Amino acid sequence: MRPLTETDIRASFVNCSKGEAKRIALPRDLADRPWPDLDFLGWRDPGALDRAYLVAPGGGDALVGVTLRIAAQQRGFLHRNMCSLCLTTHPGNGVSLMTGRRAGEAGRKGDSVGSYICSDLACSLYVRGLRTPDAGGPRETLSVDEKVERTRGKLDAFLARIL
Repeated sequence: MRPLTETDIRASFVNCSKGEAKRIALPRDLADRPWPDLDFLGWRDPGALDRAYLVAPGGGDALVGVTLRIAAQQRGFLHRNMCSLCLTTHPGNGVSLMTGRRAGEAGRKGDSVGSYICSDLACSLYVRGLRTPDAGGPRETLSVDEKVERTRGKLDAFLARIL
């Protein structure tokens, strides 16, 4: 993914108003992100723990940004869940149900789409082996390139449901 600026990020959101996009708390470490290893930029709002944001390439130079709500959960450390994007298994609260309001009229009527996603939104790093979850999970025989392609496909499908 190419490095993104504040302007790029704020202009990308499709499921909130321009005013809401201006008020989103952006990550302060944009310059330090491992951009070549990211399939999307994802972060949680430090001031509102039930909110997260995701910005991904949308085709050509276009970007698709979505605001997400994180469902409240209390899971024990022995409980394991799998991310629906990168298929990484995490213990406890390492995976969260994240829902995004649909874009356009459907979203204004209250329709939303949800998916179980890594709570830290670091799917790109997990599939490349640059970060490992605290739990052992199933070992895959796919190459890194195949895992990246699968994750991108699942991300595109999730974003298409929001759009």
